[in-house]
Amino acid sequence: MILLDTYSLPNLLGFLALISYVITLLPTILRIVFPQTKATGLPQWLLKYRRLTGIIAFFLALLHGYFLVEKRQLDFFDPKTFWIYLQGISTFIIFTLLAITSNDWSVKRLKKNWKQLHKLTYIAMFLLTWHVWDKMSGHWTYLTPIGIVAIAGITLLYIIRLYIERQSQQQKLTKTSLVSAKSNK
Repeated sequence: MILLDTYSLPNLLGFLALISYVITLLPTILRIVFPQTKATGLPQWLLKYRRLTGIIAFFLALLHGYFLVEKRQLDFFDPKTFWIYLQGISTFIIFTLLAITSNDWSVKRLKKNWKQLHKLTYIAMFLLTWHVWDKMSGHWTYLTPIGIVAIAGITLLYIIRLYIERQSQQQKLTKTSLVSAKSNK
């Protein structure tokens, strides 16, 4: 028989941060992997509220981290503690950078670099997958399977998205080279 722990407030906040974060990744993935969802308007609606959802995810992650640090009385000047929580700390640093720059002023000021900076979200996605799996191993709550399926699912869909985009790019290059070859004749 599998025994599941009850979840604590920090775990609930972490779970809600995870779900909010996954929602921020959905618009582009849905548009590319499931193009038929465009007709529903769901990707556009999610895109409209992406920044707000990302800020909510950040604050939920901040509270998650705060309550865990307080509960466990963690000392981040201890290298062992830092190493144990490396993936959580790294993800939080990325979330902080993304939250600070999730405004119109930063978009205008950073220009093309803004888009490059916000690609860090995909590194955070992999770090977060590792974080959830590592920290919840051995003491699953009722929320853990949902969280693992959500982050692993969105990660898999992201990889599928990359594959589709690569295939599309290769097809465009092939068409361009064929047109170029015909015009050179």
